[in-house]
Amino acid sequence: MLNILKRGKIDTSANAASLGAFLEGFSIEVMPRTAAKVEDFKALLPAGTRVYIAHIEGTPIEEMVETAKRLHEDGFPVMPHFPARIIKDKATLEDWIKRYQGEAGVDQALLLAGGVEKPVGDFHSSMQLMESGLFDQFGFKRLHVAGHPEGNKDIDKDGSTKNVDEAMLWKQAFSERTDAEMAIATQFAFDAKPIAAWAERLKSAGITLPIHVGVAGPAKLQTLIKFAVACGVGPSLKVLQKRAMDMSKLLLPYEPTEVVAELAAYKAANPDSLIEKVHFFPLGGIKTNANWAAENG
Repeated sequence: MLNILKRGKIDTSANAASLGAFLEGFSIEVMPRTAAKVEDFKALLPAGTRVYIAHIEGTPIEEMVETAKRLHEDGFPVMPHFPARIIKDKATLEDWIKRYQGEAGVDQALLLAGGVEKPVGDFHSSMQLMESGLFDQFGFKRLHVAGHPEGNKDIDKDGSTKNVDEAMLWKQAFSERTDAEMAIATQFAFDAKPIAAWAERLKSAGITLPIHVGVAGPAKLQTLIKFAVACGVGPSLKVLQKRAMDMSKLLLPYEPTEVVAELAAYKAANPDSLIEKVHFFPLGGIKTNANWAAENG
């Protein structure tokens, strides 16, 4: 791995020159209930920002489509989640695709298994959604898939990366036989080093899909720790735990400056890396995250 990360320090001069470029074209994730609190997305986000809409179990598809329609009409590319384990069957999947396309002009999607332990119906993996052929049939131009730089214990219960690695190779092969543009959107992490190491490991295995690195936006430390534990964030959680032990930082909001700066410096020094963009999880609020990105980018 590049020396800039082996040393565990940031080359400040490299960072100053690369941070803005790395943040350019970032994406951000919302939910219908958080989006409803935003009066004007156009006043917050740069034109053309891709907005993911997270589909949490129990959220009616009508609310998802309504949020997608609003964002589309505001001029933003919209990428709704399709969590396999909350989709009952192929007919339901087709209905969702048709609604998003017909009512909200959507032509891209994030396909993932979803954080539900027991599937509600026929699907349990994103690969089954891709194999359905429906996204191709209805002209979806971009499909993103989930990535896990620190592994996923829901998928590999033994703590290995065997199943997620095999799934990524399958998705790479799928990308080579589809016209859809594909990329990997990752779970958020708090340490750049394992993210960079994971990206290098994928590349050495023959993966060519671009990586959009998940980053938790500014938030209270307690909020981040709660979400990190719930989402199964791996060893990089220690970054937050260490911060929580520092009384001088305990009450201060967390900002992702360090992890983004390290990734930006790494990308600047390794332009051929699969790491391409930043994808924000605005756990401390959409406005707070958007303002941080504007100030730092």
